[in-house]
Amino acid sequence: MGLCCGMIGLPNVGKTTVFNALTGSGALAANYPFATVDPNTGIALVPDPRLGVLTDLFKSKKTTYSTLEVRDIAGLVEGASKGEGLGNQFLGHIREVDALLHVVRCFQGTDVVHVSGAVNPLRDIGIIETELLLADLDTLDRRKQKTEKKVRAGDKKAAFEMAFIDKLIGLLDKGEWLGNLTYTPEERLVLDECQLLAAKPVLFVANVSEQSGADEAMVKAVREFADKRGARVVTICGQLEAELSTLPESERLDFLKEMGLTESGLVRLTREAYQLLNIVTFFTAGEIESRAWPIPKNMKAPQAAGKIHSDMERGFIRAEVYHYDDLLSCGSEAKVKEKGLFRLEGKDYIIKEADIVYFRFNV
Repeated sequence: MGLCCGMIGLPNVGKTTVFNALTGSGALAANYPFATVDPNTGIALVPDPRLGVLTDLFKSKKTTYSTLEVRDIAGLVEGASKGEGLGNQFLGHIREVDALLHVVRCFQGTDVVHVSGAVNPLRDIGIIETELLLADLDTLDRRKQKTEKKVRAGDKKAAFEMAFIDKLIGLLDKGEWLGNLTYTPEERLVLDECQLLAAKPVLFVANVSEQSGADEAMVKAVREFADKRGARVVTICGQLEAELSTLPESERLDFLKEMGLTESGLVRLTREAYQLLNIVTFFTAGEIESRAWPIPKNMKAPQAAGKIHSDMERGFIRAEVYHYDDLLSCGSEAKVKEKGLFRLEGKDYIIKEADIVYFRFNV
């Protein structure tokens, strides 16, 4: 899809450990700041139990999960907006991603040093967000200087942009996170052109220890902060997930049961990341392959067909659709048809989450 999440946070909060578990990469995870300099990029499989059910029902020879591109961006420090700790370089890497996974340390322990000494999740979040806001103010200041020249030349579009830039500067001065707000289509165009860091959607990832309940107070503080923001939080034990990722598939479920868990934290993380990016998943299923297809929310059937092959979009005739839940309750595709739940949809149909689709086309 080309969509990408960037992992951000202070040094030594566990970003690279979580990244390695997510993507199966072997990036260096070290107990010192700036172990990561250039961003590590990996592809994370998005686990989806529904796909396993489809594979079993259709006796598919192949199962293909959807994926998510993830970048592990080096830890930011206080003063990054002024270039501290290679800050300008790292902030540039953040501008390139579509959404942010903000990893926050919510575990104690002297074996992993903290750049600020004591562990304090809200202080850490504040440091990172302050640097992003300051970097955005600098970006808007430069943009404003260019726009002022166009306004003096009588450019009406520039006058609108100038007023919007002043509005954004006022919000950033108050410490507002721009990603929470709603914008007109015209404002959104300006926002996208500016590539502001504080306008990106954020998912907070609370990295905890293996000792259940030991970090509860810190996680609660992060959740309360996120609730006020309208953001979401995923709790994950990076170290545990790293161990889990090294096990064969057959042993992972037993390991989770021993730990009293029903699913991996990475499953929750990728699921929340998809929601953050406004992605829905539809399925194609058959004897040859069962496959998950991620698409932007509100995409119409011909464009969804084009994600499979451009010829399908070009020669789109109709979509034959039924829902995963209907298949599950009926037990087979034949029963779905018997109960009248199998539908024919045209070019204006918007694909829904968990639709199972067959595209008819002619080129």
